[in-house]
Amino acid sequence: MLNKINWQKVNNLLPVIVQHVQTCEVLMLGYMNSEALEKTLAEKRVTFYSRTKQRLWTKGETSGHFLNVVDMSLDCDQDTLLILADPIGPTCHTGEESCFHQFETQSEGDWSWFAKLERELAARKTADPATSYTATLYAKGTKKIAQKVGEEAVEIALAAVAKDRAEMISEAADLVYHLSVLLQDAECGWQDVIEKLKQRHQGIGLHPEGSNK
Repeated sequence: MLNKINWQKVNNLLPVIVQHVQTCEVLMLGYMNSEALEKTLAEKRVTFYSRTKQRLWTKGETSGHFLNVVDMSLDCDQDTLLILADPIGPTCHTGEESCFHQFETQSEGDWSWFAKLERELAARKTADPATSYTATLYAKGTKKIAQKVGEEAVEIALAAVAKDRAEMISEAADLVYHLSVLLQDAECGWQDVIEKLKQRHQGIGLHPEGSNK
């Protein structure tokens, strides 16, 4: 990769976009010189060249909020690097997941929003049941959460049979919410579900349950 970069074009400082590997949310932008890139490639943790400190700077070196490299790619002009990273903790120094959180509107990617919802549901596991419906579900236990998932699954099936589009969307939202809570209760998440779907997708024609039926 090093020998493909047009270092002269970027004045020896390569712009680097870091993206969340699971949600595709843009986490931050930084710059690398050749030494920073070599260190990143060697350690599999994002290291930038700090223009203010005039030195190499590994993201998370003081906070512990490292950006673990999953994959990286140069753009078509060989002068910008995109890194897919698995972040440990929030990326922004403000405590936000992304440095690009100050939208003038409420616009954000749907999957980024969904990932935030999942993190919020996980945080509610330790919340006071008096302050949150989600915390109330956790307090009532797995059996109650599973019961709600079953109820919502029946409701969406009935709405589909009735061809009630608005009701089906509403019930689907209820089902996804309660299923997300159930996954969190079991110390699982949607990423685990996606990984299983990926495994099954590798064999085109497989039955959804994982075998050729």
